[in-house]
Amino acid sequence: MSDHSAIKSMSSKMKKAVEHTLSEFNSLHTGKASPGMVESIMVDAYGSNMRLKEVAAITTPDARTIQIQPWDKSVMKDIEKAIQTSKLGINPAVDSGVIRLPIPELSRERRQELAKVAQNMAEEGRVSIRHARRDALDALKAEQKDGAISEDDLKRFEKEVQQSTDKYIKEIDEHYRNKEKELMSI
Repeated sequence: MSDHSAIKSMSSKMKKAVEHTLSEFNSLHTGKASPGMVESIMVDAYGSNMRLKEVAAITTPDARTIQIQPWDKSVMKDIEKAIQTSKLGINPAVDSGVIRLPIPELSRERRQELAKVAQNMAEEGRVSIRHARRDALDALKAEQKDGAISEDDLKRFEKEVQQSTDKYIKEIDEHYRNKEKELMSI
């Protein structure tokens, strides 16, 4: 990997696209309790918007339950409200300083819907990677036109750009296949 600024910038954007896609996948409810399902829920606490993981400890005491323990009991109602208004679709059970979320079993239809959602998330990730590729190629072509890099350098950089693009798209595809397998296994 060369240390050309356009390629470094592209690599960074591609890496972020993969990370973003992965965090999107983690927010999908697969029927198995996971802290990732709720960590990013925004809670209106202390007069500002904060991620749930910033105001509470999130654990999974078993495969069907997410347990949320606020560090400060005064935000309990705020957390409860945030969960109810989130797209999670699970009603929280509040019990002496702890909020429990029972994770329901998913129907086959719901699993298929979620697999389609994951497919769209993967495609958005691929699109971001292709945008980063286009930006890098445009920058390199402009440099070649201005005489900053030679025709040979441009060809070499273009090959590098394509190799990175292929690598990151392959990474997203692998994560998608794993997520799909996780969603479809009952």
